Amino acid sequence: MRRLFAILCCLLLVATACTGGGQKVKLRVLASSELADLGPILDDLREETGIELEMDFQGTVDASASLTPGQATHDLAWLSTDRYFQLKHRQAAEKGERPLATKTMVSPVIVGITPAKAAELRRGKPDGKLSWADLADAAAGGGFRFAMADPAKSTSGLTSLVGVATAAAGTGAALRLQDVKCDKLQGFRTGHTLTADTSAAVADRFAERQDVDAIIGYESTLLSLNASGRLKTPLELVYPRDGIVQSDYPLLLLDPAKREVYDKVVSWLRSPAAQKKLMERTLRRPITGEVGLDPRLPASIGNSLYFPDEQAVVDKLLADYADRTPGRVIFVLDFSGSMKGPRIAALRATFAGLSGGPGGGFDRFYRGERVTVLRFGGKILGDKEFTINGPQDLDGLRAFVAADEFDGNTAIWAALGEAYAKAGADRRAEPGRAVSIVLMTDGESNTGPGIEEFLRAPRDSGVHTYTIRFGEANPAELDRAAVATGGRMVDANATSLLDAFKEIRGCR
Repeated sequence: MRRLFAILCCLLLVATACTGGGQKVKLRVLASSELADLGPILDDLREETGIELEMDFQGTVDASASLTPGQATHDLAWLSTDRYFQLKHRQAAEKGERPLATKTMVSPVIVGITPAKAAELRRGKPDGKLSWADLADAAAGGGFRFAMADPAKSTSGLTSLVGVATAAAGTGAALRLQDVKCDKLQGFRTGHTLTADTSAAVADRFAERQDVDAIIGYESTLLSLNASGRLKTPLELVYPRDGIVQSDYPLLLLDPAKREVYDKVVSWLRSPAAQKKLMERTLRRPITGEVGLDPRLPASIGNSLYFPDEQAVVDKLLADYADRTPGRVIFVLDFSGSMKGPRIAALRATFAGLSGGPGGGFDRFYRGERVTVLRFGGKILGDKEFTINGPQDLDGLRAFVAADEFDGNTAIWAALGEAYAKAGADRRAEPGRAVSIVLMTDGESNTGPGIEEFLRAPRDSGVHTYTIRFGEANPAELDRAAVATGGRMVDANATSLLDAFKEIRGCR
């Protein structure tokens, strides 16, 4: 009998774990795919607590989208960020209580660039620091090609996109819908030549090919890639000076009945010993200040940018970025006599900036873009189309704007009508290509049809006009024409001509 009792006790010990005398526990966890590197850490968690996390790996955006509030099929979720899910939860009609979430570690989204390309991009920069605007400018000109996970599926890609768009907006605050009304990312997007559904997969593809200039992703991923021995030359890690977005890897409690076990997991993960293991083994930064920073991690990472707090902003960003068909802009430029002198010099300097000169940045002309310029006075003085494929096309565009042919009259509405005829023909020929019109004038129309006649005439409702008021142009008429066509007016007298063009650059 005593021997039988001993055997039963042994069996009982095998069936129990060190979770305060309770039974072994297994929790199903919906997890971001990049957390697959946590295997050894999770083994330690199981050995020390008896709690096993069964990870179901998915891309973070897909995982967040599948987390229907109140209908969870997992016990926990462990995401690189829960910001996308929180936006969805806020909009849900029957969302229930917001899941408890605890941050576990941190990794910023940065850029790893080949040393030769980094040196090239830094050339001429006074402080040697690169910005998202510098990278967008180089990408637009065809001089910077990068790898990045698909923003529609991976949070590393989405977070990268948010970082670039926030820097482009230049507000220093969370993106608002009006900040992305004009897509400033066309030029940056042309450099995105290598992608995959997850950050880990895009890192693998980058290592296999090594035929692009850079990879955008988590600091931890890029540090691990450098240490892997798979690269010909380690990447130079760049923390863009106009800011970065960080991921904080929250652990979410989806099943409130598992709160006690969740608390034990969180307590273990945030303990100094576990935080040190997470940092040393995955190169993610500790969330607590009790652990000294690993020397492989730079102490300073620059400014942090905010994630949008509106679902519509994220949706607009993703929709804009997914539209990879280069657009077409028709510029209708006033070459009446009043533009002579400083005004035409300002216009030419503006086109020089948008062609890759100082100040172009996010708003410059980009590879594949089609640009038509109509120079007008009392009639059309010149009409030429350019497809931007290289420096020679930009040279031709600047030369066309440099023409010294002016006219004593100003036929604004006749010129705009001609632009709409061209836009309509383009839309019929290529229905998938977006076309917009930018009208710049410094005076009032004194010949040809008036604004009333222009507004009554039939035109393609999908083509919007963005007007730029310069000099003595009539603001009421320009605003009326812009609003009637779905666009808006910018007053260059209140800013600069370059800033005015940049504000409406590439509007859809």
